[in-house]
Amino acid sequence: MNRRQGLALALAGALLVAAPVFVGPYLLSVLIVFLVAAYLGQCWNIMMGFAGQLSIGHALYYGLGAYTAAALFAHFGTLPWLGVILGMAVAALVAASIAALSFRFAVTGVYFALLTIAFNEFTRILFEHFEWVGGTAGLFLHVAQINATDLVHLRGSPGMFYYLLLALSAGALWLSRALLRRRIGFYWLAIREDEPAAAALGIDTFWMKLAAVTLSGALTALGGGIVAFYDNNLYPDTIFATSRSVEIITAPIIGGMGTLFGPIVGAFLLTTMGEAMTDFGAEFGVPGLKQWLYGGALVAIVLLQPAGVWPWVRDRLGLGEGLR
Repeated sequence: MNRRQGLALALAGALLVAAPVFVGPYLLSVLIVFLVAAYLGQCWNIMMGFAGQLSIGHALYYGLGAYTAAALFAHFGTLPWLGVILGMAVAALVAASIAALSFRFAVTGVYFALLTIAFNEFTRILFEHFEWVGGTAGLFLHVAQINATDLVHLRGSPGMFYYLLLALSAGALWLSRALLRRRIGFYWLAIREDEPAAAALGIDTFWMKLAAVTLSGALTALGGGIVAFYDNNLYPDTIFATSRSVEIITAPIIGGMGTLFGPIVGAFLLTTMGEAMTDFGAEFGVPGLKQWLYGGALVAIVLLQPAGVWPWVRDRLGLGEGLR
């Protein structure tokens, strides 16, 4: 990493760390939405951007992590972090089961993507009739947020959750970079580019793909578990909504799949654009205006920069390949 790249990273990091000091409650909530999108986008990017396995039902793992941690806390008073870890284990087991079933019977490509949607919808319907977690009435955490900082019990102000999610996003970035620099990362990239050729070279594609799906599912559940204690309420039709899965995958697609900073840049762009479109639509009072403008902007980005916004921005700023 050269000096310009280091300065760019340091400046971006300093701005993110200092942001809560200078913004009000509304903008802080928007920044939290951005960090959630950035983190979840990085989790999905490991599976699709690195290993080439398309999932359109990633809300399944997000929801399993959220509901496991929240339900254990609500019913048994389980320490939130223990619930989050158990949620990651549940999501990893489900992700590994889906992947093993799919890859063993050669369900790949678009058919694997459809299978992930099917499992997500099945789980949503199941949870809507699962009274232990509230069913359609929802599950509520009865401990309100407090101004003090209690990381152990995940109770605190939005500022606490902002820094927690910032650390989580930075950790996901570090992990992604570390994985790409190791053998497993090169194996994933080989499978993504040409799986038959990778298999011919001796790479165990079954286990490599299984590892990518399982890791992605577990990390997504981690984000879901933490956000559950920020929101304090969960509904199956929102937690497991297909639209949530679409939101998860949109940031890395817009930012640049397979890149390290693409999901972060995409999340920032989409969050900013979404809020701007909301204000713009409210000002003119035209029903559906936000959706039309938002969709049109996304189509324009995809058509003009099919490789993602981040590679274009990186080249224009002269940051080079070091900031992938």
